[in-house]
Amino acid sequence: MNPADASTADTSRTEPSQLEPRQAAQAARASQSQASSTQQFAKQLTLQGEVIATGLQFPEGPVAMPDGSVLVVEIAGGRLVRVTATGDVQVVAELGGGPNGAALGPDGHCYVCNNGGFSWRTDAGFSRPTGPAADYAGGCIQRVNLDTGAVDTLYTHCDGIALHGPNDIVFDAHGGFWFTDFGKTFEDRMLRGALYYARLDGSFIRRAAHPVLTPNGVGLSPDGRTLYMSETETARLWSYPVVAPGELGLEPWPSPNGGRLVHGLPGYQRFDSLALEANGNICVATLVRGGISVFSPDGELLEFHAAPEGYCTNICFGGPDRRTAFITLSGYGQLFAARWPRAGLALEA
Repeated sequence: MNPADASTADTSRTEPSQLEPRQAAQAARASQSQASSTQQFAKQLTLQGEVIATGLQFPEGPVAMPDGSVLVVEIAGGRLVRVTATGDVQVVAELGGGPNGAALGPDGHCYVCNNGGFSWRTDAGFSRPTGPAADYAGGCIQRVNLDTGAVDTLYTHCDGIALHGPNDIVFDAHGGFWFTDFGKTFEDRMLRGALYYARLDGSFIRRAAHPVLTPNGVGLSPDGRTLYMSETETARLWSYPVVAPGELGLEPWPSPNGGRLVHGLPGYQRFDSLALEANGNICVATLVRGGISVFSPDGELLEFHAAPEGYCTNICFGGPDRRTAFITLSGYGQLFAARWPRAGLALEA
């Protein structure tokens, strides 16, 4: 989830978001008509599926469970919920702050990136973040016992430096996890983000790449040897070779963050979270235009799957063949299930 439309804190000026939200989304999509030829050559598709849950409070971080249910965090609601196979919504845990991303750990617990909370604006039922919450005091990594709902805070700092806005998380084959810290955007300043690695027992955390401008989604290639990171405000996808658990190979200057550029979208677009297919393609939730952009590992934009709204924030794969894409449509508080053309990657857990 992109946390910071902080410039919108000044609501006295007229802006597109003051239109009826569906009209604003249509206007945003129309603005993409001048996209580069690389985007024009990508296959243009529309998500086919159905909304399986409504009334969620800015859902994010979907996790497909073996029983057919889906865990999602509610950033505005400050909690972790379960959407059952029949569409019922059950509260799993109250987390506070702004739970943003989630992943199932090898111990069966759910690990949550908490960004510390946002302020919000809602127009005609469409909600979006506008900046840090009034009581924002930093971010953290939390562990949730799915049986009891008990919540433990594992990390709030790394080497004395506070976590600003943990955003997305992925486990590796060694029992540790990578996560992005988006940073935090205020009306007059920005705290830059980073890529981190940590152990699930709370004993070790390391900053692996810094500074990064609004790092959002994070994922690992099928062989675990490449880490992918999506950058929100630049709409760029970056990759890093994984040298060892917690260690990345970093490109020299002029790379701004040590990563290798995989692809950058033209025009005004923004990236959110991501997931990988079993074949190694990277599926990135794309804001403004609203949908899922699919890239090959060598950087070709293969497909764009249009979503029903512009705040299409995250994707995970589930179902018996991992060909159901669970997608969070956060502005209107919905969870969407779409049939996907290929199998998603089986995640480490």
